[in-house]
Amino acid sequence: MDMMGTFIKPMHPEGRRFVAIFAAITVVLFLIADPLGWIGVGLTVWCYYFFRDPQRTTPMREGLLVSPADGVISLIEPAVPPAELGMGDAALTRVSVFMNVFNCHVNRAPIEGTISKISYRPGKFFNASLDKASSDNERNSLRITMKDGRDIAVVQIAGLVARRIVCFANEGVQVNTGERFGLIRFGSRLDVYLPDGVEPLVVLGQGMIAGETVIADLASDEPRRMGRTD
Repeated sequence: MDMMGTFIKPMHPEGRRFVAIFAAITVVLFLIADPLGWIGVGLTVWCYYFFRDPQRTTPMREGLLVSPADGVISLIEPAVPPAELGMGDAALTRVSVFMNVFNCHVNRAPIEGTISKISYRPGKFFNASLDKASSDNERNSLRITMKDGRDIAVVQIAGLVARRIVCFANEGVQVNTGERFGLIRFGSRLDVYLPDGVEPLVVLGQGMIAGETVIADLASDEPRRMGRTD
């Protein structure tokens, strides 16, 4: 990768109008006062950076489940998948990836399969790092059915400043591991519900890269990992 490609990333089309709005406001701020204009420049650059959509290299071995989002692991706990997905009332292991406003917000499919159900539910806008965000916040839930018939759930959750969940996927469509399926604007969270008996290979506080970092291996019986923070 060249030096230019290190700093300048492709921008997702969803961000174009926002960058244009920020740029227009910046012009007005320069007309008022130069210091305000430079603040606008900084905010415009941040807006572009928020909507960046870098290429990712996805591990392709069957059974690997990758992170659907950039961010950090904020929760690993048993929880019942959203009722609207029809996956039953038994608790599964839920792995939550929290995205702050500086993370890339393009979401990627954690595993290959068919999207058998998509359900949007309006809600509140608590801080996405809180446990109650999974049940109370605005969310968009996807059920992905794998070739072996098992299901995983991936849930886009709006956060404290997030006000727009975008989903590009449709029910009945086949998705590949690491394929883009949506984004959430301005700080949020992704929950992944693992199949019964599958242990996560990540730990609390671990940094995630969407489409690259392996969360679990469905073909492995490795026990849950422990972590250390230095």
